[in-house]
Amino acid sequence: MSVSGPAPFDADGLDWFAGWSPGIAAENRAATGGRAALEAYWAGAEPEDMGAFFTEADLAALGGGWSWLAGVAGQGMEQGQEGFLEDTLAAVRPWGFRLAAIRVPVLIMHGAADKMVPCGHGEWLAARCPAAASRIVADAGHITVLDRAPEALSWLANRARS
Repeated sequence: MSVSGPAPFDADGLDWFAGWSPGIAAENRAATGGRAALEAYWAGAEPEDMGAFFTEADLAALGGGWSWLAGVAGQGMEQGQEGFLEDTLAAVRPWGFRLAAIRVPVLIMHGAADKMVPCGHGEWLAARCPAAASRIVADAGHITVLDRAPEALSWLANRARS
């Protein structure tokens, strides 16, 4: 399952940087230069307002039903930025496999209003993975798409049983 996941950096036919918030796009561009370039970017970058990459509904969810998620992320960052750094670098590295080779059922779910990882990435993934089912959730952002998790888990459970 992929929920709001980016397409591979070398995705053919996808403008990989289109649709990201300006700060996340700049961060990803810096990551293409490697660890030192990303660290240098972070050292001089001003924090981007959360409204640039979360919808109003996402922000409300992070203050409500999904507040535990913000707490977990915050605790992770208290340990330092190494995990975030590696995650950001991994997004611009080759995956090492072809989506067309995947033969097990895959669910690709993405919020149509996602500004953290543009919806075009989920659409690209679904179009190139023959085993994928796509769920583009209208009006959902990066966090509010998680409201559909029970449906996604049910889909996965049904595939596992068959």
